[in-house]
Amino acid sequence: MEEHDRPAQFGGTPKRRYYTGGNLERTHGIADLRARAHRLMPRFVLEYLEGGAEDEATLKRERAAYGEWRFVPRQLVDVSHRSIAAPVLGRAAPMPLAISPTGLNGLFMRGGDTALAQGAARFGVPFTQGTMSNDRMEDVARVPGLRHWWQLYIFGGDEIWQELVRRAESCGVEALLVTTNAQIYGDREWEARVQVNGKPTPGAAFDAARHWRWATTTLDRGMPEFANVIDFVPKERRRFFDSATWIREQMRKSLSWDDIARIRDRWKGRLILKGLLHPDDIRRALDAGVDGIALGTHGGRQEDWSVVALDVLEEARGIVGDRMALLMSGGIRRGTDMLKALALGADAVLTGRATLYGLCAGGADGVHRALELLHDEALDGMGQIGVKSLDALDRSVLAHASSNLRQRRVTSS
Repeated sequence: MEEHDRPAQFGGTPKRRYYTGGNLERTHGIADLRARAHRLMPRFVLEYLEGGAEDEATLKRERAAYGEWRFVPRQLVDVSHRSIAAPVLGRAAPMPLAISPTGLNGLFMRGGDTALAQGAARFGVPFTQGTMSNDRMEDVARVPGLRHWWQLYIFGGDEIWQELVRRAESCGVEALLVTTNAQIYGDREWEARVQVNGKPTPGAAFDAARHWRWATTTLDRGMPEFANVIDFVPKERRRFFDSATWIREQMRKSLSWDDIARIRDRWKGRLILKGLLHPDDIRRALDAGVDGIALGTHGGRQEDWSVVALDVLEEARGIVGDRMALLMSGGIRRGTDMLKALALGADAVLTGRATLYGLCAGGADGVHRALELLHDEALDGMGQIGVKSLDALDRSVLAHASSNLRQRRVTSS
């Protein structure tokens, strides 16, 4: 974009920079936490954190989709007493949001999963721990006040998922999220370009060594391991990168609705299917005995050029009605993103990268700050569009950019 096309700048002035310092109170948006993460993390870690599959079209679409929806504000509405508190899977929460499952969080800082859980518990929202997490499920479960969810990958023999479900029950896990769209690993080219045989290239390793703050807080005890599944990995393949490759090779390509039925029979708690997008799959879920679905693309890291959750959210709401919980993930960076998703029919949203930026920027405090920013932006946004409660937030507060364009064309003709 040319300088004169930037609406708030002229000739490159005023110069603008994101805050990258350590005082979290001076962060004014998720973008500040992201900027600090980019300052602190080495290149190969950032490629893992940020990258998408192939041309990254799905990754780009996850953000672009929000820009196609514009608010239609109402004025002269009393918004002096408003709240974004709402139940999440039937339990009260300060906002309808949960932290999405992410793997290899020990790559961002030692104890990353526990720090995410601590930030979530402090704020009062659920944290979903992933199968590929680096802290033991039992250790995370001890975080005071935590609403503990568990994400389940199906790989290897049945004894693996059955043991993970048994442990989840023992830990008091509230909800089980079964990921359905990661059986074939996405072609994440940029992540692969900083690796040789599954390990960082010499250049990437040198860059990592230069990031002393990251190295001393993350690798002081060596590379992390996949603590919850490492006992299932052959002993000769338990090094960090080799174990990740082995688990990827064992992902069950035959995963089907029959597997979901067996998991439903075994797990008596809340069961969510994560990663659905096709209307027929959403309809099938209604008869699968699950408690909800979470629309999403796995953060744009699996199939490229696919639709994203926001593209199908209205249709999904029409299909499920009030028969099950409808969650969605993908691209949440602003509180107003959450408002748009809720207005289009989501019961709650999942956020992954936003809270990971907080983790990289400031550990558990950074996670809490990310949640605080999203909450406060959403609360302010409600007031600005004339909505004082989530009960009043619906499709009527939004207009799609394409419909505005069509209307202008009709008027001009």
